[in-house]
Amino acid sequence: MAWKLLEDQPELRPYEKEIDERMRRLKEKKRALLKRGQRLSDFANGHLFFGLHKTETGWVYREWAPGAEALYLVGDFNFWDRESHPLKSLGDGSWEIKLEGKDALKHLSRFKVNVKANGERMDRIPLYATYVRQEKETRSFSAVVWDPPEEFIWHDEAFEPQKNVPPLIYEAHVGMAVEEKRVGTYREFADNILPRIREDGYNTVQLMAVMEHPYYGSFGYQVSNFFAASSRFGTPDDLKYLVDRAHALGLSVLLDLVHSHAVKNTLEGINLFDGTNGQFFKEGEAGNHPAWGSKVFDYGKEGVLHFLLSNLKFWLTEYHFDGFRFDGAGSMLYQNHGLNMTFHGLDDYFSLNTDVDALTYLQLASLLSREVRPHALLIAEDVSAMPGLCRPVKDGGIGFDYRLSMGLPDFYIKSIKEKTFGHWDMDAFCWELLGKRRGEKRIAYAESHDQALVGDQTIIFRLAGADMYQSMDRAVPNLRVEGAVAMHKLLRLVTLAAGGEGYLNFMGNEFGHPEWIDFPREGNGWSHDYARRQWSLADNGYLRYKDLGEFDRAMVRLFRDKKLLKGEASCLRIHQDDQLMLYRRRGYIFAFNFHPANFQTAAFIPAGAGERFSFVFSSDDETFGGKGRIPEKKTFRAGACPGQDRPGFFLELPPMTAVVLKKV
Repeated sequence: MAWKLLEDQPELRPYEKEIDERMRRLKEKKRALLKRGQRLSDFANGHLFFGLHKTETGWVYREWAPGAEALYLVGDFNFWDRESHPLKSLGDGSWEIKLEGKDALKHLSRFKVNVKANGERMDRIPLYATYVRQEKETRSFSAVVWDPPEEFIWHDEAFEPQKNVPPLIYEAHVGMAVEEKRVGTYREFADNILPRIREDGYNTVQLMAVMEHPYYGSFGYQVSNFFAASSRFGTPDDLKYLVDRAHALGLSVLLDLVHSHAVKNTLEGINLFDGTNGQFFKEGEAGNHPAWGSKVFDYGKEGVLHFLLSNLKFWLTEYHFDGFRFDGAGSMLYQNHGLNMTFHGLDDYFSLNTDVDALTYLQLASLLSREVRPHALLIAEDVSAMPGLCRPVKDGGIGFDYRLSMGLPDFYIKSIKEKTFGHWDMDAFCWELLGKRRGEKRIAYAESHDQALVGDQTIIFRLAGADMYQSMDRAVPNLRVEGAVAMHKLLRLVTLAAGGEGYLNFMGNEFGHPEWIDFPREGNGWSHDYARRQWSLADNGYLRYKDLGEFDRAMVRLFRDKKLLKGEASCLRIHQDDQLMLYRRRGYIFAFNFHPANFQTAAFIPAGAGERFSFVFSSDDETFGGKGRIPEKKTFRAGACPGQDRPGFFLELPPMTAVVLKKV
């Protein structure tokens, strides 16, 4: 079959057999999983069968533990008697117990399942537990019955994510979203931060660390309980309140989904749940992630696919999420997790190193997500740029909408660390901004949470250094800080202008939050000093943080209102010595002077003969802490220019300044 992926990317034609095999595997896997007439959404209903459920006459609890010898339900209801409530084997690896009477289990009472395997017994948290809480006294985790007297009422029936609207994503961590030295809550985030996000112009919120994890400092990436919303931030209904409130404000909500690995813990997680490693994970060393110290799923097993696909449907239906950012997709796609690979040639993608089972799972996940929510937004974290990753499955692709442009922030850091202002490589800049596979879309970002972790530095801190502690006051002149603020604005604007078809910002970075991120841990005395966001810095009218916040708000709104992320950017001109970069997108011209000292009195801007342009945006605006040196009411007409072999016009461009011009 002639896949459209090959038509659009002829360089992949030598690998047509591999693409055919990719699609054959998907077809065979669907045939194996689905009964006649079934859809994937019919298969992905594990959460409706397994776990704890209230019935008309009482309760039923079912568990999947094919390698176990016996299971017993224990909890507050039976004073943790590990013999009184055995589960009955259903003969297919499933177990069941029914409790008569609706009062047999009480709201907020604790429970676990005692699993007997290999002659030993251990209390475990049920695989499909939806509420897991840590006890203050013992620090241990238990499943908790969630049966409130009143069911949560949704108000978002009329909300539908805007189709084909480029995402402007605000990446956020609920626990860090308070200024006080503590853990924030879902409801605080909904009431205090969501309106701020909407006011700033973003249309999508990406929530980190929602899936339950035993160690707060893991940033949510060491998941233990896949169906439980983290109780650190509140109850299941509190998370629903957050999503409902976001939808009322017109914001889509993405879940930062972790299906690339699982925490190796047994007391809190799913590792060795039925006494065998092979229930969920690959055997031997292949089941251990060498970089993350976690467990690696075996995506070829039907039980694993049932668990993970059901998990996707659960978050889409139970909590009304609008899509997912798949963490570690690049790690999933390769047997060696892509470690120490450069991916210079196409052979790197089509070899025995490719984890074909994981690739098939990601195809299934994308198909299922669209079955459940037709407008579901899917983003892949993959630095390798696997061919077809962001192409529809029907075209021979894997089915994601966007790939995170992960190389861009790394390039920015490298440029700042290794080269002084005025010597940045403009050609390399252009390559990093515009380089991509044909027909595939990217989410561009200058920095995410990754670049702000302890041991690293945010862009503003790399640019300003320790001077930002004393000289962010507008009344305190400081050339380094002023240059850092100017460059901070330029890097964000060029990222939006040319870096991709979507955009992402991590919470607080929009106003240059001054500190790195370091969660409470033994090494810092369990401090929350660096696990919070100091919103008052941006709200204080005397500090330059406010200037950066105002710039970000105006920039994001411009791109949102004028739909500037639709279509692709093209490079008009690069000049290395002058540190100039010019881009054009949808009738707009973006001109950047990255030089720290040179005032371009006649920067040449190429354009079509007779085209007229006027200013619409300037990083030098006094509203954003600039010097107001751009004559904003001036109009330019392209024509023949002395010393140039193509039509255009000349523009004054102060150092470390960018302007946006609109075709009249």
